[in-house]
Amino acid sequence: MAAKNKENISVLFVCMGNICRSPTAETVFRHYVESAGVSEHILIDSAGTHAYHVGDPPDLRSQRAALQRGYDMSKLRGRQVCREDFRRFDYVLAMDSSNLGILQRLATPDSNAMTRLFLEYARHHAEREVPDPYYGGEDGFEHVLDMVEDAAQGLLEEIRRRHFSG
Repeated sequence: MAAKNKENISVLFVCMGNICRSPTAETVFRHYVESAGVSEHILIDSAGTHAYHVGDPPDLRSQRAALQRGYDMSKLRGRQVCREDFRRFDYVLAMDSSNLGILQRLATPDSNAMTRLFLEYARHHAEREVPDPYYGGEDGFEHVLDMVEDAAQGLLEEIRRRHFSG
């Protein structure tokens, strides 16, 4: 599969602390991209709007839930989103409207990034915000995975349709 344009596509997933939702989205989306054989064309990362967990691994509950579905996020470390991300990434996808608002205020005037809610790509979930499972029980992490898997598949379909031929 060749890219329509010569540049690769880049995707940044963003939540508040970069230890639950956005690393889950990064890991799941990377799995789908690798399975589709297009990983050499798509750069994937995640970040948080706040610096609470910079350098920390994903929440252990997120890791456990993901690992039960075959996703390993143990090597990821939290980082905070920066203005350069809006020049570096084509898609800057927020997990909820609060973080989307922060991203929209951070975006630089020269940004070409598509900044929107990640769940806009979901096909089977009517919700448009991925709820933060941090203060809830284990089932919240499972629900996040369900939503993320749905939106990740829809996002990959959209990227393939818009940016790749064949």
